[in-house]
Amino acid sequence: MSSLEVVLGFLDDAESWRLRSPQFPSKVGGKPAWLCQRDLPSLDRLECETCRLPMAFLLQVYAPISGQDRSFHRTLFVFCCKTPQCYTHNDSRSMKVFRSQLPRRNEFYSYDPPPEDEPPSDLNPDQSVLPASGVKLCWVCGCPGNKACSRCHAVTYCGKHHQTLHWKHTHKKECGGCQKMVDSPFVFPEFELLTEPEEEDDNDKGDEGDSEMTVTETSADSLSLAEMLAETDLEEMAMHETEDNKVFQRFKKKIAPEPQQVLRYSRGGSPLWVSSQHIPSDTDIPVCTCGAKRTFEFQVMPQLLNSLHVDSTGVSIDWGTLAIFTCSVSCNNSDQYCLEFVWKQDFSTEQQSQIKQP
Repeated sequence: MSSLEVVLGFLDDAESWRLRSPQFPSKVGGKPAWLCQRDLPSLDRLECETCRLPMAFLLQVYAPISGQDRSFHRTLFVFCCKTPQCYTHNDSRSMKVFRSQLPRRNEFYSYDPPPEDEPPSDLNPDQSVLPASGVKLCWVCGCPGNKACSRCHAVTYCGKHHQTLHWKHTHKKECGGCQKMVDSPFVFPEFELLTEPEEEDDNDKGDEGDSEMTVTETSADSLSLAEMLAETDLEEMAMHETEDNKVFQRFKKKIAPEPQQVLRYSRGGSPLWVSSQHIPSDTDIPVCTCGAKRTFEFQVMPQLLNSLHVDSTGVSIDWGTLAIFTCSVSCNNSDQYCLEFVWKQDFSTEQQSQIKQP
């Protein structure tokens, strides 16, 4: 890991008003608490690149940059597909991350910090409209939604898929009548993300150089060419398995003091990989549209899956870790929600059986 400080994220319950946009929350699940209330990501940008269905909001991290006025308010939003079949091994196409930022003086929020007390009333309990801009949101997912129900015109959707889902869930009975506030079946369970610095582990420095293998020497004269090639392949496999196990054991050792961590934040630091396989090189991380290099900012841990209620028989949404890379200068872009980069690394089958907790 980098010598830069690592901040850990943990799930906690919170009153719903604390998870709304004016409070600048870090949170998991529910509907996104959009930062900039104009120029939200278009619907085609919020589709899974594999199945083309709308992605679900996974989490957001409030991460302002000290001393940079354009990033006085800054939030990163992660979305993921809810179709388990899209989660092929080490394939990141079912996930996207967007960055939004605002200066301290802006048209949506007060110059002063938000109040600590609950506001007197909630005029938008279902988060159906962004109050500062009037942008309508989908009842199901909280993303831009300008398609209204053709019968009651009281609720809006991002598209036909979520309109059909709401109709089957509750709206068929409620359309034209009193709209009851029922949780959307599409969103993940909602939690606040609380953070605390990770304590330094002095023993972590002793992990390097302890994985050398002792290979039994065999006379080359007594082996055929085929046997020599076979033995070389076996040695390479053994070396690879040992390196992979070393990385995995280090991962487990590092998270052991705080096993409930669901996020690790270290802007400009390094991810904690779960495997020696599928680690990106510099050329694998595309530069930002402004031309600046993208650097690591935070990673989503596999422990989060235990709280998302995504398990299903035989197949499930899954990952080993999701590493988020963002523009190193956090540029301003005419597109208020800048697409950043996510790298998905999976566990091997053997690792998966060890890491998942009941």
